[in-house]
Amino acid sequence: MRASSAWAALLFILIHGGFRASTAKKLAGGGSSGRFANATLVRLSEFLSSGYKKGVRPVKDWRTSTIVAIDLMVYSILNVDEKNQVLTTYVWYRQSWTDEFLVWNPEDFDEVKQVSLPTANVWVPDILINEFVDVGKSPDIPYVYVTHEGLVRNYKPIQVVTACTLNIYNFPFDVQKCSLTFQSWLHTIDDINITLMRSPEMLRDDKSVFMNQGEWELLHILSKYKIFSVDNDDYYAEMKFHVVIRRRPLFYTVNLLLPSIFLMVMDVVGFYLPPDSGERVSFKITLLLGYSVFLIIVSDTLPATAIGTPLIGVYFVVCMALLVISLTETVLIVRLVHKQDLQPPVPHWVKYLVLERAPVLFCIHKKHRLCSRLSSQASDLEHYKENNYGTAQCTLHHTCEMGQRHGQQERDVGMLGLRPPSSRDSSPPVMDNILQEVTAIRGFLEKRDRCREIAKEWLQVGYVLDVLLFRVYLVAMVAYSITLGTLWSVWQVA
Repeated sequence: MRASSAWAALLFILIHGGFRASTAKKLAGGGSSGRFANATLVRLSEFLSSGYKKGVRPVKDWRTSTIVAIDLMVYSILNVDEKNQVLTTYVWYRQSWTDEFLVWNPEDFDEVKQVSLPTANVWVPDILINEFVDVGKSPDIPYVYVTHEGLVRNYKPIQVVTACTLNIYNFPFDVQKCSLTFQSWLHTIDDINITLMRSPEMLRDDKSVFMNQGEWELLHILSKYKIFSVDNDDYYAEMKFHVVIRRRPLFYTVNLLLPSIFLMVMDVVGFYLPPDSGERVSFKITLLLGYSVFLIIVSDTLPATAIGTPLIGVYFVVCMALLVISLTETVLIVRLVHKQDLQPPVPHWVKYLVLERAPVLFCIHKKHRLCSRLSSQASDLEHYKENNYGTAQCTLHHTCEMGQRHGQQERDVGMLGLRPPSSRDSSPPVMDNILQEVTAIRGFLEKRDRCREIAKEWLQVGYVLDVLLFRVYLVAMVAYSITLGTLWSVWQVA
């Protein structure tokens, strides 16, 4: 029984093989008729399509896995949407596999070793990109190349719209890393496996087709092969490409950072205006308004996301806060150095800390420049006092001489036996009036001197505080600028 079954199977194989060989010979020898009788490609196409089933995986042994080799080249970065976290790229995608049913002998077909066939007529692996979020505008390539050994090459350009986690914290010196994951949507690794056409090193540094004229620069493309399972039963193969791109920051540096730096430098220069003049307050308010308008203009340029704020946005907010602090300090200093006559004397602890200790600790010069005008006014005051005192003394001396002359005349009249004229008072009233006026003038001048001393002390306090707060403000701004500059430089080089 077993011998008869074996002979029957052998007879079937011989008959089927002979039929296949006769069919190939018939097609190769001129199965076509009419105007296509001598068309080699037509005969080859009819030979390959005879009995071909494009819905079946093209292997003779179902245990054999179809190995699909893929390759990726980035042609252009079309758009990076930070708000929607979407990357749009234009890539050249290549894939190849072996079809065991598309094999022929070149000698039977005029040494034709490869032919193009419609994609719709051959089996194509179901390899897709997991990160697809939209259908791009890709041209339709309706053909594939097939070699006589059964190697099928499917090359096509694709506009890829994929989801990508974009980190904008380092904007505009940010580097983005987006992944494109290729895998079979249905077939397990036992049916379809994935590999690379080229070595990972060649793929990494290949920028031969990249259009390097846009906002983004292609750094490299990394590849990683992985086998994963969803339910620990069926295992799938995937090839993940990491596209690493970097933004060119020149545009944002010129239009965002430099204007902000210039405004902050002008704010520092504003501290050299005299603190006892009101022009500094007006200058600071003008800078603050200008910076507010600048922020309104650049708000549309900054990327907006719901998961974070770029560091440059924090930089602008801190600069605005520094301008507000600078204006507050200016208002405080102007308040100290104006209307000093209405202020109480400087407290002793303020004199000790601000006028004695602070200049020594922080190497602050004395107040000669600020108080030069006040010193000149004080010298004028001394000159005025001396003149007034001299006038009063002259007036008093003249009155005394008049009294002496009047007494001498009375004595002379008494000696002659004449009666002197009677006087109402023993002392002349002019003397009392003069003494009262001199006393009032002296009290006024002494009070005026005290007020001027208080004003001079408040000027000294205002000068020292102005220099001290300016240095603190300058140190804070320089430290903040150096920190941000270092971070941005590291991110740019990385």
